[in-house]
Amino acid sequence: MAALTILAVLFISLVVIVPLIERSNFRMSNEQMNKIGRWVLPLLVIMAVIRLIMHYSA
Repeated sequence: MAALTILAVLFISLVVIVPLIERSNFRMSNEQMNKIGRWVLPLLVIMAVIRLIMHYSA
């Protein structure tokens, strides 16, 4: 039952958020996207290491 509730909330949030994003005029320049893109891979590696530590310490 909990899984269905989570799926329902995700679906409703998509139905609400996607049209709002499409109507907004929020745009990012290539420089801003490059700045954010530089952080993605290191943060994913850190997250994976933390998850491995949590998995094996439990």
